[in-house]
Amino acid sequence: MSTNELDLNIYTKKGTLRKRKPKKNKNYFTQDTEDAIIEYVASIDDYERNKIYRERIHYAFTKLTENLIHTYKYYYTDNYSIEELQHNTIIFLLERLGKFKAGKGKAYSYFGTIAKRYLILNNKNNYEKLKSHLDISEINDEYDIDKELIISDSHDNDLINFFDIYIKYNDLYLDKLYPKENDKKIANAILELFRKRENLDIFNKKAFYIFIKEQVDADTTSITKIIKQMKNIYAELYNQYDKDGVIKKLS
Repeated sequence: MSTNELDLNIYTKKGTLRKRKPKKNKNYFTQDTEDAIIEYVASIDDYERNKIYRERIHYAFTKLTENLIHTYKYYYTDNYSIEELQHNTIIFLLERLGKFKAGKGKAYSYFGTIAKRYLILNNKNNYEKLKSHLDISEINDEYDIDKELIISDSHDNDLINFFDIYIKYNDLYLDKLYPKENDKKIANAILELFRKRENLDIFNKKAFYIFIKEQVDADTTSITKIIKQMKNIYAELYNQYDKDGVIKKLS
């Protein structure tokens, strides 16, 4: 086009110069997001952490997981929706948020990698490949892990208080209750998830097993055995607590 020609696309019907709309910034994982993650890790105040996450990190995690799911077509969700898959993935990232170490690469790469890894485990095409060492394909996903362990989802303060006692009891007698080293590691990983139960929505049974396998090198049978043992301990302690209002020390 010569200098004497007009680009009619930039003019309105009235002949006035059309104002171009500024391009939207599509970068959802910004430097502020990186800075916010570092601030989150450095903080020891729960209120401050929640504020940082809600206002400066959550949107980035939402867009990151959304893009991964649709870019790589991780559409196998095993009886739950894409939205639930995305929500579980975000929770997975939140669980690991405090483990990020500044100076060892970008947060975007770190969280992108572990989110993708989590989504692969949920993808139909990978279950057969992972069955030999993950062995989660036959886990009945119709039940929640909280029902398996008799953990009430109610807001009954008495039950909430008891569950805190139950966790402390397991912590105190961890070596006696689970004398085998690997059993102890599995129990400790489960307890760690219970401690964070108010901030996590991971009690979907299959997701729960995946979380444990991320922490401990254990097969499904070993994890199931410890869950059953913890269930029996829960029932025994609750009977004591309900009857006497106290828990006896382990001899």
